[in-house]
Amino acid sequence: MKYEQELTYEALMEKLIFLSKKYEFLKLSYIGTSILSRPIPMITIGESDAKKSVLYVSTHHASENICTCTLVDFIEEYAKMYEDKRSVFGINLSVLYKMRRIHIIPMLNPDGVSYRLEGINDSNPLKERVEKLSNGCDFSHWNANARGVDLNHNYDAYFYDYKEIEKERGICEGASKYSGESPESEPETAALCRFIRYNIDTLCGILTLHSQGEEIYYKSNGTVSPKSELIAKTLSTMTDYKLAQAEDTASYGGLTDWFIKEFSKPSFTLECGKGENPLDIKNAPAIYARIRKALFNFPILF
Repeated sequence: MKYEQELTYEALMEKLIFLSKKYEFLKLSYIGTSILSRPIPMITIGESDAKKSVLYVSTHHASENICTCTLVDFIEEYAKMYEDKRSVFGINLSVLYKMRRIHIIPMLNPDGVSYRLEGINDSNPLKERVEKLSNGCDFSHWNANARGVDLNHNYDAYFYDYKEIEKERGICEGASKYSGESPESEPETAALCRFIRYNIDTLCGILTLHSQGEEIYYKSNGTVSPKSELIAKTLSTMTDYKLAQAEDTASYGGLTDWFIKEFSKPSFTLECGKGENPLDIKNAPAIYARIRKALFNFPILF
């Protein structure tokens, strides 16, 4: 699908509601709400009694909203092809639907996206505080949630080690990198962690989309969960993204780090596209084309 502009939260909800009505087998639900009370949507594809499931998450960071479009494209293509009883990459989607559940969270950080795309209005109770954090009214590179916490540093993975780095470098609440007061202090990350814990018996792996760099992270401080090496190499072949190790601040407090550390299960971060965030939304179709094979194949790699 071609995009002339990024998806706002409202446009995303309109699209997901439309798709869930058009294709009744798409299950629209909500894992929780953001700080500003926006429901965080999730689409689930697959039979409820499937023994294995995977999770796709995008837009922890507001400036990486191009990844939301990528997951919406995947949802729509899967639905169309499943309804037509078609196969893709040799995968029979009717069989995949029965055997695997795919949980998809296209926009974990709706408040941050709204700040970046629309600014902050006078009715926002955090307006004065947030404008100080943003050095005025420029939210064009805002990454954090509504109160200035970087959601992908808010998981309980080397969290307190990162706190020492924050002190050393003077990192505080603002557009990016601040981890919050405690692990899962933010309602967005807390909701996602609750969902993961509740579904951990069937959940085999997580794929998190970020931008940019065309790299795949699959280790947590050098730790590799069982099967991760082989799956990572397979994903690399499918996307032509290189395997890499997260460095410096990027190696603390992320979803991939937490899932590997907490459950010893595979988790992968795909850094999609190249350039400077936010990437031009016109690159969305090319990014989807590059990772499309991985998105369809990921559930059967377990």
